[in-house]
Amino acid sequence: MVMMILVVLFLLLTGLIVLQMNSNGKPKPYLGEDEKVLPNSISEKGFVDINGGRLGFFIKGKNLKNPVLLYLHGGMPDYFLTKKYPTGLDDIFTVMWFEQRGAGLSYAARYKDREINIDDLISDTKEITNYLSDRFAQNKIYLMAHSGGSYLGIKTITKYPELYAAYIGVGQISFQKLSEQKAYDYIIEQYKNNPKRRKVFEILARNLVTITEPLPLAYTRVRDYAMHDLGIGTMHNMKDVATGIFIPSLLFKEYSLNSMFKFFKSTL
Repeated sequence: MVMMILVVLFLLLTGLIVLQMNSNGKPKPYLGEDEKVLPNSISEKGFVDINGGRLGFFIKGKNLKNPVLLYLHGGMPDYFLTKKYPTGLDDIFTVMWFEQRGAGLSYAARYKDREINIDDLISDTKEITNYLSDRFAQNKIYLMAHSGGSYLGIKTITKYPELYAAYIGVGQISFQKLSEQKAYDYIIEQYKNNPKRRKVFEILARNLVTITEPLPLAYTRVRDYAMHDLGIGTMHNMKDVATGIFIPSLLFKEYSLNSMFKFFKSTL
């Protein structure tokens, strides 16, 4: 047993050393054909003090003359996925990939002691919007929100429409309970005659999802696994969160070891 523990600790230490060597924690600059930094571009990781918290972000853009776009992630920061799946947004916008209070770069242990409510996040979004407007001298900026972040996006533009030139919803939340019910029905239909998924099917069959009752805890525990297994999760070809999200986040060179630690802690 002692030897096994030592082996595990050795592997963890080795992994941390490899991660540290692999990650300098600095965003890559945009280079021109002459291999020099593209004039008037920006590639930055930074922090700003807002509402008593130190909140982190990445800002990327090939031309500072472009309009500014604030991106709100869906609960878990996903900027690191742009390495494998380039968005092209940085061609037409100066993009801030904002890591919201309690998530990723903006994680702090004290947030575990109290609930971060929607009003906190709306206030943060307003303040980071003002920061961008002042810094880049733009009266209005664009707001893009994805998945869970789209609820925050809608709430923010409803309260402060004068701050934004336009809103872009990606995977927009509208009637979440109905969405969950349809996902549940699809999983049940796909698994009912699949002997390899019989256990998951039986768990779901005992825990119905309706639009009137709270989501059953048993459903939420298998939801992500089932959705990714069936190609209706994060992406059609992403079969699980571990290989599709967590491992890529740990290999992302723009996260330092400390950033990776914060990212991991914020997802627990």
